[in-house]
Amino acid sequence: MDETDKRLISALRHNARAPLSELASRLGLSRATVRTRLAKLEENGDVLGFTVVMKHDQLRDAVRGLMMIAIEGRGTDRIIRQLNAFPEARHVWSTNGRWDVIVEIGSTTLEAFDDILARIRRLDGITASETSLLLSTRKAT
Repeated sequence: MDETDKRLISALRHNARAPLSELASRLGLSRATVRTRLAKLEENGDVLGFTVVMKHDQLRDAVRGLMMIAIEGRGTDRIIRQLNAFPEARHVWSTNGRWDVIVEIGSTTLEAFDDILARIRRLDGITASETSLLLSTRKAT
């Protein structure tokens, strides 16, 4: 994948329904070149498909945040299993450095967000946590 392919993917991430002529104009290429490159990206498995982002998807979680968690000893696998059971835990990542796990949390209200934080903090084996609210999206992929 070269720089032109990366620019094409970036344009598609911005608007996956953009017509070939618009993509070609934006990238300074011909429609045939864009069509050929897109077909090659799909054939190679670099592009697996296209999707639609609906308004409802953005409104699902009025309050979102990232919770960084430190875990005592070797309890990481157990804590991750417990975190995965919380429906408000949208993503759970293991990581390195100061924090052992990062959890993306989503809720409808600040009160519900506060409640899930308290429930997570009470899990046996969590020694520390730090949470940052996500305020506005500056780039979405």
